[in-house]
Amino acid sequence: MQAIKQRFQQIIPKVDFCSLRYVEKRSEILSVRQNIAEPPLRRDDVGVMITVIDQGGLGYAATSNLSQTGLREAVTQACDWAHRSRGRMVVDFTNFTMPHSRGDYATVVSKPWESLGLGEKLDLLYQEAANCQIHQTIVDWKTMLWSVQTEQWYFTNEGGEIHQTTQYLVPNIRVVANAGADTQYRTLGGHGYGRQGGLEVLEQIGFYGKGRQLAEEALQLLEAPNCPMGCMALLLAPDQMILQLHESIGHPLELDRILGDERNYAGTSFVTPEMFGNYQYGSELLNVTYDPSVAGELANYQFDDEGMPAQKVYLIREGMLLTPLGGLMSQARAGLPGVANARAASWNRPPIDRMANLNIEPGNSSWQAQLSAIETGIFMQSNSSWSIDDSRNKFQFGCEWGQLIKNGELTQVVKNPNYRGISATFWRNLKQVGNQDTFEVLGVTNCGKGEPNQAIQVGHAAPTCVFANVDVFGGAA
Repeated sequence: MQAIKQRFQQIIPKVDFCSLRYVEKRSEILSVRQNIAEPPLRRDDVGVMITVIDQGGLGYAATSNLSQTGLREAVTQACDWAHRSRGRMVVDFTNFTMPHSRGDYATVVSKPWESLGLGEKLDLLYQEAANCQIHQTIVDWKTMLWSVQTEQWYFTNEGGEIHQTTQYLVPNIRVVANAGADTQYRTLGGHGYGRQGGLEVLEQIGFYGKGRQLAEEALQLLEAPNCPMGCMALLLAPDQMILQLHESIGHPLELDRILGDERNYAGTSFVTPEMFGNYQYGSELLNVTYDPSVAGELANYQFDDEGMPAQKVYLIREGMLLTPLGGLMSQARAGLPGVANARAASWNRPPIDRMANLNIEPGNSSWQAQLSAIETGIFMQSNSSWSIDDSRNKFQFGCEWGQLIKNGELTQVVKNPNYRGISATFWRNLKQVGNQDTFEVLGVTNCGKGEPNQAIQVGHAAPTCVFANVDVFGGAA
């Protein structure tokens, strides 16, 4: 890196701002399906992005050629784009000030991925795969470990220097049961228990033994009746809460989406700039934070990809909408405050407004208190399907697991549970928020956005939550 830094310093152009962002990513996927190991997948990727701001214009260029010649060519191209874009940008960058931050961040890892050999890691997957095969109606099962390690350096023309290394592990188990025309699934954590860290994540989430539990639950679903239809109380587990949060709060609050950048690709938002500070998004129990500091969450970091320092910010406090998910450039466009969430999926993508760690803060209700308060309702767990309109307002979600609640107690298991609602009213019907004991750190590893598309990891943490008067129905969503 010292060589790359020196090469960059030798070719910095005479412009208002110039940065080099170096990203090296190493990933490995190991999986066992039906007790047979699938071919391991290994990917190593490295390159740099050059960004130039000059005389009101902005340009960037990426390259995997890290030689002096390769970096010089990228700088020349970025300068050319910056000059071509003068007077044609939605933001005039003439008086725009980029940070020149200095600092470090590193994921805390107690059991590195490399501490076990390939055979030992496959043995872990073989063991859980064998635990899944408990009955002839289990027709498919798969166990998986996905490890990603990233090193990133960020240099600017005025001495900014940031070094960040992250490691995360995504374990997964999926079990499929079938009887005739009926097929039921159980998946570890819905979208998975992705967390920053090494192999210690497996113990943190209770990975060992989950294969048999999921298989038993899949068999229960085959025997269960279909979810009933009606308007009732809904108790959501954290692994479904995170997707509800992701789709109907996270995406609607992305400031570039609010400003119209995503409308031809992934839609707009029902949220408008005028709503911030004035709009009651949910009940007074709803507190949503952007927080890059919760231990183990997927998107922990000290600085975003534009060098902005990251800190915890309330997006919604006591139900009131306060702050959008917007980085420095979107803040300048909208004249609104934001957060350090300008993030890029790789070295060859520019930073855009992304969710990072987006959490629902825990409340005061215990699990038992939440159940006891429900006379007629349903508990749902683990997302299986989702659909939301192009303004992120009307939605429909399906879950793998449902269980009826009668007079404060969990009763009959039901299959194919679904619910629907409208973001603008659903969150106002939030009646109880679980306490710290119900709070789980989870994540989404495939959030897609932008053109060209950028798939990125997002951390989410949430407690169990109770909503009133929800439209519930059964059948395939």
